Amino acid sequence: MTKPHSDTHVRESVHDGPLGLADPTDDRSNCGVGAVIDLENSASHAVVSDAIDLLENLEHRGTTGAEENTGDGAGIMIQRPDSFFASDVGDLPAQYAVGSVFMPHDEAVQSELRDVFESTLNEYGLDVFYWRDVPTNNSDLGKTALDSEPVTVQPFVTPQDDSLEPDAFDRALYIARRAVETEAETIDGAGRFYICSLSRKTLVYKGLLKGEQLREYYLDLQDERMESQLVLVHARFSTNTLGAWHLAHPYRNVIHNGEINTIRGNVNWMRARESALQHDAFGEEIETLKPITVADQSDTASVDNVVELLLNTGRELPHVLRMLIPEAYENDHLMDDDRRDWYDYHASLVEPWDGPALVAATDGDKVAAVLDRNGLRPCRYDVTTNGRLIVASEAGALETDPSEIKERGRLQPGQIFMADPDAGRVIPDAEVFDGLLDDKYGEWVADQQVDLGSIAGESYIPQADVSSLRAHQAAFGYTTDQLNHLLEPMANQGKDPVGSMGDDTPLSVLSEFNRPLFTYFKQLFAQVSNPPIDYIREELVTSLQSRLGAQQNLLDETRIMHTNSC
Repeated sequence: MTKPHSDTHVRESVHDGPLGLADPTDDRSNCGVGAVIDLENSASHAVVSDAIDLLENLEHRGTTGAEENTGDGAGIMIQRPDSFFASDVGDLPAQYAVGSVFMPHDEAVQSELRDVFESTLNEYGLDVFYWRDVPTNNSDLGKTALDSEPVTVQPFVTPQDDSLEPDAFDRALYIARRAVETEAETIDGAGRFYICSLSRKTLVYKGLLKGEQLREYYLDLQDERMESQLVLVHARFSTNTLGAWHLAHPYRNVIHNGEINTIRGNVNWMRARESALQHDAFGEEIETLKPITVADQSDTASVDNVVELLLNTGRELPHVLRMLIPEAYENDHLMDDDRRDWYDYHASLVEPWDGPALVAATDGDKVAAVLDRNGLRPCRYDVTTNGRLIVASEAGALETDPSEIKERGRLQPGQIFMADPDAGRVIPDAEVFDGLLDDKYGEWVADQQVDLGSIAGESYIPQADVSSLRAHQAAFGYTTDQLNHLLEPMANQGKDPVGSMGDDTPLSVLSEFNRPLFTYFKQLFAQVSNPPIDYIREELVTSLQSRLGAQQNLLDETRIMHTNSC
């Protein structure tokens, strides 16, 4: 079991002190991810307090800057604490939402932003009936965190139409928030403005903090009236962006440990398909949501953007996560046909967001977690005898008496589970999929998808004069080195050539020689395992499949699909 966090981190080591520049007591890993859910009872402050304890015990998974008291980011997401707000704000309407908003310190700019926030929401049938200043204590923050610290406020929002359906309220909040964000970009001095959350179900507290600083910084979290039945927490270890207040997790739906290595392609594809996005519930307002994935943000934030879009257009949480982060189905011959058809259909609708990743998300009612197809990030969970579910990126993150553990498990590669407090249990992978499968996917795949391998005829081998072979090789860009060191070993010995990862070949655009067209395009490379994955020996979790065809509307399910090319 991991001991509760203390100010002094001590562990046994074979070294008496630092070895060179490496301090053996300075443990660092990847982001700390955790959740605490009460599966049997109701919301309580104990769930919030336990989740923060878990976060503090994951301190070794978060990173720290050059200043000892400046973290890379930490945060917590809870369900809307009605009893707390009722005592602090007063009488609350039957239907309302609350936001968590970062503001600049300049009072004039802050006033302008509040006016823009209120007037924009008013255009979408929403009223801001109260602004609450969130009490904070920054006495323990480092200079970097202090220099960029925003003012945190909470706007309370209600629909002008009391009969508005909850789903319509959610969509209005989503569209209005995007409209506010776009408008705020035109205001000078609004650089620190950021809407962490705006929801009728959840509330986010986060910042450029260490896990151990979160409770002391946000005084609300110490209040016994701050209650929730489910809580998500996160300690950040940045891998592709520097730490910042707005880049701390949780985002509006998601917490994440890992890297989405396909992020540039995923974001580009999302931008490319924006022109095809249509949904009856949004109508012309779909344009307000664009761009769906905003520039200058982390890979997790981009995933969250897409999760938020899909949730607001009617798909359930497990459906969304399985679309974006599918398990390895292409070469799994033991997989049920119905599940394979489901993946096969959705692979033509959206590309996988791939990489070593643990993603946990909530819609405010349930919590789901999914692991990448290779299982390169851990996720452990315990269910106690009193119905407490503890999920974390490692075992023992929250100290629990072994006699109280009723069930212990882990997410396996490509697996998903869902915690449903209403059902009072963890719903396993197989049962989650029972609610997703439908015969229509298999019918659509069989009817619309064409495998090029099934229609290709016999290969045509031209009868070229050997005397002109070298001219043909030169015309197609083959060099002597490629022939001698790449092609010849493959032809004579049937093995892949071995070479170094270094490449000192000049970029084609700078080369003095004529180069083939394909050499002008370079693939970004991210090594995520050591030794690197071998797509031949590990074919179960890799795929060389490509899909061709017109982009379809991501927000709808239709019979029309891409053409499949293998």
